Amino acid sequence: MPYRVDVATASDAVLDRLVELGALDVDRSPGGGIAALMPDGVAPEHVARALGVDDLSISPAVGRDAESVWILTSRATRIGRLRIVPADASAEPGALRLTDSAAFGTGLHPTTAMCLEAIEEALQHSTPGALLDVGTGSGVLALAALLMGVPRALGLDIDAEALRAAAENARLNGLERRLQLTRGGPDAVAGTWPLVVANLLAAPLVELAPVLVRRVGHHGRLVLSGIPSSVEKDVERAYRRLGMQHVLAQSRAGWSALVLQASW
Repeated sequence: MPYRVDVATASDAVLDRLVELGALDVDRSPGGGIAALMPDGVAPEHVARALGVDDLSISPAVGRDAESVWILTSRATRIGRLRIVPADASAEPGALRLTDSAAFGTGLHPTTAMCLEAIEEALQHSTPGALLDVGTGSGVLALAALLMGVPRALGLDIDAEALRAAAENARLNGLERRLQLTRGGPDAVAGTWPLVVANLLAAPLVELAPVLVRRVGHHGRLVLSGIPSSVEKDVERAYRRLGMQHVLAQSRAGWSALVLQASW
């Protein structure tokens, strides 16, 4: 697991050396110090020797997106036309503001980014009347779809804390009346949606395939992400057996996302 290094007083040369050592993130701290997140493959004593400093403080790193994204502080990012910013940052109209919570979905993980790109691409063809977000986490996908013009969305999650974070993010963006939140999985609701997104992991995606497919409406689209690229074909096969047709696949940083369309 990565760890945090703080140097009380440091020059630009120290910052450059931390980058050379493989720092995952580096930032100036108040008072002229430097903070960095170091991979666990680089021992703290090696960092101290390489920097030639004595005032080195080591502490646990705080991971985001289920400890899969390692950054010092939440930060703004742009994915397609959408800009995602921290809740306490100034934001231009149309930006999505997110609280810094433990719920998955900051926009920084490639699985989230690929989902957002797939939603934007789907909306270029037509705007669905509603979206179902399975495993909503922070609500980032559902809220982004609402900002892109989808009239309403339903977010599902089995984690009560995630639902609280999603509700807070909806209020923060003035979207609480258009986002409904329900605790549970796709079997906790009935009906169909023209656009369904599920950013989970490969095993639950395969397990949930029959019920997820039943939630996709006539010629509706299904966006799946959270899939390790090594098992992408296995996940796609599970859905094609149920009548879904391949539309698009993309991969990034060892992860894959699939866009499928109902054949009915």
